[in-house]
Amino acid sequence: MLHDMLWGSNSDLAQSCLAHPFVQALGDGTLKANLFRDYIAQDAFFLRAFANVYGLALDRSSDPETIACFSELIGGVQDELKLHRVYAAELGIDFERVTPNAACRAYTDFLVRTAWHGSLAETVAALVPCMSLYAFLGKELAPKCGSRHPYRKWIETYSSGEFAQLADRLESVLDRVGADAREIRDAYRYALECELGFFAASLGQ
Repeated sequence: MLHDMLWGSNSDLAQSCLAHPFVQALGDGTLKANLFRDYIAQDAFFLRAFANVYGLALDRSSDPETIACFSELIGGVQDELKLHRVYAAELGIDFERVTPNAACRAYTDFLVRTAWHGSLAETVAALVPCMSLYAFLGKELAPKCGSRHPYRKWIETYSSGEFAQLADRLESVLDRVGADAREIRDAYRYALECELGFFAASLGQ
């Protein structure tokens, strides 16, 4: 499967994300509250752009299965944003006043640019890493998540079977519309590099 090949050939970046101090601190519950607050604000900005790119991909889809998949994925992003709105209420975040940092802006600009100027296959290749990575991180961090963990809701969301199913659905679209081509490999790897940069920026690096 194409998605398995791409994940395997980019496992170095996935492991670097897992090992990143931000992710490790989030996983063991020692991440400072102000850093988590800033991360949630940036991630909400990102997710709204992500949903828009899903919409652009939906507009370019023609077969019923792909159309149904993107419709489901847009609903999944809305569920993620519900979690972020809960955190916003708890942490005092006004999403309308969030200014994206350089890493967030670079990532969203890349996704939007790919959706407008690249093929549907390239767009899907740029979207898949986010879903696959967060399903991976959720699964890896779940054993650390006790009932008193300060970031339990976050870990439970991304380790859930529902989220894994959405990631699988998007990977299946990539397998169906994509091929092992340089532009696909480049889009996939750059998206994972953006993920690593996003975590680094969340620590002010």
